[in-house]
Amino acid sequence: MDEKLPPPSPQEQQQLLERDRISRRSFLMNVGLAINGMVGVLLAVPVVAYILGPVMRRREYLTWIDLGDAAKFNPGETKLVSFRNPFTNEWDGETANIPAYVRTEAHGRYTVFAVNCAHLGCPVRWFSESQLFMCPCHGGVYYADGSRASGPPERGLFEYPTKIENGHLFIEAGQMPTLSNSAALRPCSEKSQPTLVKRIAPCPGTDEPTIG
Repeated sequence: MDEKLPPPSPQEQQQLLERDRISRRSFLMNVGLAINGMVGVLLAVPVVAYILGPVMRRREYLTWIDLGDAAKFNPGETKLVSFRNPFTNEWDGETANIPAYVRTEAHGRYTVFAVNCAHLGCPVRWFSESQLFMCPCHGGVYYADGSRASGPPERGLFEYPTKIENGHLFIEAGQMPTLSNSAALRPCSEKSQPTLVKRIAPCPGTDEPTIG
């Protein structure tokens, strides 16, 4: 005959229920921790990528771009050019074409200005009649050498590093100009700054022209 086990006492039943409750609680807690951990990792990936991105892609952001034969830029002229941003996606389209101004002081001496105003980044326009860059957004004005003439900007136009290689003019581009980049800073001192009417005159007390 099969022997029947005696039913558990109320105390044993309470212990079994408590053990089952603890096991279920531990399981749910572990599941919750695992889910929170996965969410944390997913949230951390873009943050880490944002922080380390410039470091990991530093070389990629500093690319020399060919603007073409340097002989096509005539001395004394400021010419609008366009280059393709090397860091684009297929769907960027025309927005990946970046304008810039090439100022030729003499053969072999070139300055390439970013088209962005140093105030809030609006595109400036070159007026050959007045030999000035002007910003249509807030009235910023720059001399032909890129230095500030008047208006809200506190500095000159941003410049791209340049080099001549095999007769072609190259600029180092691929990043938006910021205050960390060098700008054209050849203005006259505050006391000797010529007025807008006399913008073509040299800085008082010097032979250096304000427009090159």
